[in-house]
Amino acid sequence: MDYNLSLKIFNVIETSSLQKLKHDLYESAVSYTNIRVEWLFADLEKKNTLDQQRTSSHNVFIDCCNILSRNMLKLGENNSWRGELGNDRKTIGDFACYLVSILGIKAR
Repeated sequence: MDYNLSLKIFNVIETSSLQKLKHDLYESAVSYTNIRVEWLFADLEKKNTLDQQRTSSHNVFIDCCNILSRNMLKLGENNSWRGELGNDRKTIGDFACYLVSILGIKAR
């Protein structure tokens, strides 16, 4: 996963009319990314306590990706981004981080 692919996927997601599901996806990306960064700086004891929360948050983000994609397909919208994203957990987690950076820049 790199920035350019993340931006491409983001731009396809942005075309969706499913505002609530996009918002859920974006919020779950922020939540997961916050935990992931906190985990990076944590000592071993803190990492152990964060590990389950990080996994759970990651699962929520993946679920949000899948839910948005399925609903985009039902509406006849382009959901090709989900295939491009793939199913590798690390790649999907990296996408969440890129997505947060794209949203942060967009918010300026």
